[in-house]
Amino acid sequence: MELGNMSQPVYGPGPEAPESSTPGLVGMVHGFLQLVQPNALPIELIADFGQAQNEEAIGEQVQELLLYELGFLVCVAIGLLFIILVPLVGWCCCCCRCCGTCGGRMYQKQGRRMGCRRRALWASVLLVSALLLAGDVCAFISNTRFSQAVCGAFPNVNNTLDNVRTYLASIPEQINFIIEESDVPLGHTNRSLQDIGLKLGGSIISGIRNSTDGALGSLQNLLQGSSPQIPSVEKQLKALDDVSGSNIMADLEKVNSTLDTTPAKVQEQCQDVVTQTQDELGLIRQEIRSLQEQLPLRDVEENVGAIVGNATSVLEQYREPIIDLDGLRWSICVLLCCMVLLVVLCNFFGLLLGPLGLKESALPTQRSSLSSAGGNFFMAGVGFSFIFSWLLMLLVLITFVLGGNIYMLVCESWRSQQLFQLLDTPGLIPGFNLSELLGQEGGTANFSEMYRQCQRDAALWQTLHLDQSVPLDELLNISQYTEEISTAFQKVNITLSPISLLSQSQRDLLLNTSRAGQPPDFTATLEQLEQNMTKGSLLDLATKLEQLADKADANVAEELKAGAQNLRELDKEMKMSFSGPLQSLKENIHSVQSGADLLKAQTDVALDKASKTQEFLEREMANIIKNETWAFLEELLDLFETYISWAKSRLTEDVARCKPIAQTLDNMEAITCNYILDSLNAFWFSLGWCTVFLLPSIILAVRLAKFYRRMDIADVYRNEVLEMPPAFNFYKIPRPSTRH
Repeated sequence: MELGNMSQPVYGPGPEAPESSTPGLVGMVHGFLQLVQPNALPIELIADFGQAQNEEAIGEQVQELLLYELGFLVCVAIGLLFIILVPLVGWCCCCCRCCGTCGGRMYQKQGRRMGCRRRALWASVLLVSALLLAGDVCAFISNTRFSQAVCGAFPNVNNTLDNVRTYLASIPEQINFIIEESDVPLGHTNRSLQDIGLKLGGSIISGIRNSTDGALGSLQNLLQGSSPQIPSVEKQLKALDDVSGSNIMADLEKVNSTLDTTPAKVQEQCQDVVTQTQDELGLIRQEIRSLQEQLPLRDVEENVGAIVGNATSVLEQYREPIIDLDGLRWSICVLLCCMVLLVVLCNFFGLLLGPLGLKESALPTQRSSLSSAGGNFFMAGVGFSFIFSWLLMLLVLITFVLGGNIYMLVCESWRSQQLFQLLDTPGLIPGFNLSELLGQEGGTANFSEMYRQCQRDAALWQTLHLDQSVPLDELLNISQYTEEISTAFQKVNITLSPISLLSQSQRDLLLNTSRAGQPPDFTATLEQLEQNMTKGSLLDLATKLEQLADKADANVAEELKAGAQNLRELDKEMKMSFSGPLQSLKENIHSVQSGADLLKAQTDVALDKASKTQEFLEREMANIIKNETWAFLEELLDLFETYISWAKSRLTEDVARCKPIAQTLDNMEAITCNYILDSLNAFWFSLGWCTVFLLPSIILAVRLAKFYRRMDIADVYRNEVLEMPPAFNFYKIPRPSTRH
């Protein structure tokens, strides 16, 4: 009996990553977040948070939670200071410069190293602008990648949920496969019962023939042997003729005929047990088919299927609004990134136009319009930086707090499997109970262990430890039906016609044949034939005729000599003509002699086998029928034992292999962490990078702008000529620098 192999479902592909990718930037973000939050997830604190009974305990929990979030709180504090102070400083600087202070006076002190300082500032602004541009490009890419991740999350999640649905749908299919395979032993048993005459009867015939074929063969060989054609064996021939006339051969054929009719008799005598056994087979079929309703896997399928269905409907419900909101978010982020790009462009125009329009020999008050435009671009970039930097930092702060915390709380704790310990905490998530979801009583489900086992593609039976709650041996217990079948077979009484190999008269005739004695000795006859084939020697007679011819007259002598010659020729012809037949006769006589010697031994052996076989049949016929009947029954019951063993192994090892569930969780982690959160974190990191570098850009651009803008007050070095503005009386005359 061959049982089929259980097939596993075919699942769809995994989630597709967004088109753009920034692996190096993501690695920097992860390193920064681990630097900000190096502490492990406080599992006990989160599990016990809010369950304290007094204010002091609650205060301690809050203090521990704030200590865990210390890195994020420090960054938030820095961000808030930036949001408050940078616009305030910018407003103060603007007011002061408008009043002619804080560098607002259009005067630049001349010095011998002014060119070196200008070039150093130019290189610094170029470097800072390049860093701003790099960060802004990364922000653009991350912003686009985040939108791709959000838009692609819905088909990715749907594909993942489709795999879950495929997995859940495979559970009843696999159980049905196990149940349907019960038709193999049931059908085999039913066919064996319908052909019980051939099956059981054939076994009985085989058991009987194992003991009778030897005796029947000896008797048939004895009777089929040819009798000698030789004189003086009348006694032996008469004994054999008496045996042949006793109709032994017909009786032996009757024995074979009796054995050949055994299947029909077995079929007829077992009809009642066949009917009863077939009724029990129907009950076994019903018992096995009720297995699917009794297994708890159906509850798991329904509960998880309901969650998957709800998740799908919720996703479809919020899909369009989320995509629309993400489009708005993308536009706002692009606008802010364009503000950074505007500052970078102002710096680049300043870096380009300033050197192009600057002449080393020209006085600060005589600088060209092109050079002055470059300085004005620097100041414009500074103004834009003060205006928009706080908005950039506000966006960075919000996305940092959300994306960074979620990543550390969910993604990092997922990869370290600390999150699983939280999920194993009962009551932590309101309305979520893993044990109830999986149909387990007593809350014994352990998410961590289940996830590890599913990664190894274990069957759901092993993963859920259903052997502790589901008595599989009882569910697949068909012993009551097999016992009924055994009881029915115990009542079977198969009787066959008596088998008699030899009657007493036939046995006596064979004994007489054995005792008839040996045939006469043919040795003297053979010696005579070898010496002369005639009664007298023809050559001796010819010699006597020749002797008579010597004594007779001439006419008679001639006739006697002619007769002697004829006798010699006749003797020669006889020897030539009868040499072959004579040799054949000798061989036949020797064969008959040796056959006659074996006749008694063959007869004794045949009688001995017949006697022993007859005794064996009289003694063991009933046991042969009983043993073959039980062997037939055990063969039928072995079919069910094999099936039950196969069904247990398939249920516990192959049904609902849960690697797709672990893969689903991994896919959801990839969609959430690798695609969405990594893109979001890369965006705020890039934008924060730009926002931080706006500060040195402001300082360096302000200082570099004075080297290119046209001044109102000139300071001449190497001579005493001073160019004074019209309102000379309102300014203090600067003192020129001198060499030392």
